[in-house]
Amino acid sequence: MHGRPRKPLKPEDAAASAAKAEKLRVLQSQFLHNHHNHIYSKEAVELSTKLLETNPELYTAWNYRKLAVQHKLTESDSDPDSLKSILDEELRVVESALRQNFKSYGAWHHRKWILSKGHSSIDNELRLLDKFQKADSRNFHAWNYRRFVAASMNRSEEDELKYTEDMICNNFSNYSAWHNRSLLLSNLLKRKVEGFVSKEKVLPDEYEFVHQAIFTDPDDQSGWFYHLWLLDQTVRVDSPQLVSSWPTPGSDLILLGDRCLDGCASSPFTRFHLDSRTFPLVLYFNQAVEGVNSSTITVGSELNTNKDLVWKPLSSCNSKAAQVWVTQLNLPDGNTHSSKVFPVEDSSPISSLYQLSIKNDNELTDFEWRAVTIAKEIDHFRELLSLINCKIGKLTLARLLMAHDAMTYPPANKISHSEEVLELYNDLMRLDPTHVQYYKDQHSLVLLQQVTSSWESLLSRCFHYSNSPSNRGSPMCLQLKNLSLSRLGSFDKLLWVQMLDLSHNELRSIEGLEALQLLSCLNLSNNILGSFTALEPIRQLKSLRALNISYNEIGAHSIDTTKYLCSSPLSHSVGSEWNHGQTVIDDDIKSYWEAYFILKGLNLTQFDIVGNAIVNEKFKSFLIKVLPGLKWLDGEQLH
Repeated sequence: MHGRPRKPLKPEDAAASAAKAEKLRVLQSQFLHNHHNHIYSKEAVELSTKLLETNPELYTAWNYRKLAVQHKLTESDSDPDSLKSILDEELRVVESALRQNFKSYGAWHHRKWILSKGHSSIDNELRLLDKFQKADSRNFHAWNYRRFVAASMNRSEEDELKYTEDMICNNFSNYSAWHNRSLLLSNLLKRKVEGFVSKEKVLPDEYEFVHQAIFTDPDDQSGWFYHLWLLDQTVRVDSPQLVSSWPTPGSDLILLGDRCLDGCASSPFTRFHLDSRTFPLVLYFNQAVEGVNSSTITVGSELNTNKDLVWKPLSSCNSKAAQVWVTQLNLPDGNTHSSKVFPVEDSSPISSLYQLSIKNDNELTDFEWRAVTIAKEIDHFRELLSLINCKIGKLTLARLLMAHDAMTYPPANKISHSEEVLELYNDLMRLDPTHVQYYKDQHSLVLLQQVTSSWESLLSRCFHYSNSPSNRGSPMCLQLKNLSLSRLGSFDKLLWVQMLDLSHNELRSIEGLEALQLLSCLNLSNNILGSFTALEPIRQLKSLRALNISYNEIGAHSIDTTKYLCSSPLSHSVGSEWNHGQTVIDDDIKSYWEAYFILKGLNLTQFDIVGNAIVNEKFKSFLIKVLPGLKWLDGEQLH
């Protein structure tokens, strides 16, 4: 079992184990000789049978038997009885191996392969599965195989759903049965089978069913995981929706050139300080989407002189789908040294997040049944927590409260349970130190939702970069420092931000920050960023001019556990856009390839990196070479 320490073997058991190992070595040596020499005689195949009955985990032996079967089937092509005899023998061998270890991947895969040949009866398989599932009802190998068998037999998903109910009623702790139930229900709802047309009709009964498990034994996690799946199904909308955009549709965009308006009364959320003749238009969706182009998105503004805008997905893995899409609008010819107001409209066939179709008075809207369901669940778990002190109950209540707030956010225009949720995560950090990092991350996300819940809250954290009255028209800096943030979120509320201070937090990653396409100044100093690969999102911030990553932990760790996010220029995974023909890979690039890959496309004029282990004179010289537009490095002006 997992987590249980192994006890030392008794002398007699150690001797028996050594004898078994020696026998296995002899069998394996003889088997490998037959395999390498393509010997498929009756004696050779019987030897592989003995080997697999001793050790069912030997994948090479299963693959050898596949080759042997193919060889025999070629010889017996015209004899149906002979074909059946060969395959039935394979099924017998697999069953024998599974009796030795019914969690053997190789054995279950081999049985699938045999049945897929189409010469064996599948009627016996459910009987065999019942036998194995009685021995271990949670064996996920058997459940995976059961799905294969049910599909092969055209057994109805409704019948399989009833089977999972019987298995769960027999043992609430059967995680595999709960998991299989979620898969079956997902497919039934997707296909809108009779009786499963809408979540509104199906999910309430599922909540009642899982309550029996949770309230019977709150310490068992199986039912809680199924409840989490139900919550996800309740809050998830079926189609992608536009959550946010910049500029906001219907807003008047004020573009500030080199000369700023003295005493400008405009909102920082619609004001943009530009240093080029283009600026970004950003769309933020509730999930990754494809197909954003000029035919699906219409932009109405005199700034849009090019009707065929090129939209780009902001994805770190070069995917065609992304949650954030961006295009560039060109300024019309004219004076960029003065301010001008431009009305902006955009339209999309993708609905706004809060545009709901209203049904008749006697029928709950889609929004309402979700909100009512979540409210009922909150009451249930408040009642449970009044009786017992349950960690997973506190976590579930926190998730429910945030789901409720997300649904009631538009009319209320405030986060109504954030303080309670923050306190729940504080309790969990004290009660469950093993998972403290997860709770800290969730605490950070809730705190950011609280901070961004209203324009008033955001404005209280906005400051002019300079105290000089003459700079009142300059971009404002959003200060989110000293909040103990370990994770970033709420990017849909921050698309307008041009200067962002995230210093003195506990950030290990800035995942998602690529959505802030207007960012020109970013302060990440005094965090715990461990490598340049943790900064991967800034590669897509083309407006970034000033970056401060001083006093982090870059270069302090001998093993960079995030390297999979940013591959070597000599590999073929992420980073495949590296142009081998035009890039001269000198010794500096070989030494600092992570830094080169992250920084090479940026137009930074100011960079602060002091206080990181990687910094020395050689590295500073490398930075000056990689960033030719750099004017200030660690507070010193470059000549």
